[in-house]
Amino acid sequence: MSGPLLTPDHALSRALVRTLPDSLTERLADLGNIPVAVPVLVVAMVYAARRGRYRAACAAGLAMALIPALVVPLKEWTARPGPLEPWAAGYYPSGHTATAAVAYVGAAVLLRPHTRRAWPTAAALVLTGATAVGLVVRGWHWPLDVLASLLMCALLLLGVRWVSSPRPGSTRRSSG
Repeated sequence: MSGPLLTPDHALSRALVRTLPDSLTERLADLGNIPVAVPVLVVAMVYAARRGRYRAACAAGLAMALIPALVVPLKEWTARPGPLEPWAAGYYPSGHTATAAVAYVGAAVLLRPHTRRAWPTAAALVLTGATAVGLVVRGWHWPLDVLASLLMCALLLLGVRWVSSPRPGSTRRSSG
């Protein structure tokens, strides 16, 4: 593999890997596991749906369903080896980062209109960032694997936000 970003990516990874205890970084990385992150989104989807925001809840669920449809083919196509496992392939982009971003930020998008506070977004960014840091510092992903997932998910989450926003001229706030 070659490219202008690979050298800085590898240098940054070498500087970061195992700078924190594995027991901590494993727990941070686990925040992106499906059994941890997806239930957070499901609870927010149920809450939003019960508040009449069916379209918003469905958009968030669709964004999560698109994660494997986008990540798996990219992993197979790039066949990028891992930082600590150069014999293995399929590390780009990071599925754990994508799962965390869509679950936590998607939940924040669904909850924020009902809280009228910034804490859902702040919590989502902290949890997603913690997942990304855990994956890179533990050595399970290159920094670009994580960055690619965040950029991909930003597009999905912009779609969720768009569907969740009230429509101009709409008198019902709960329709989104």
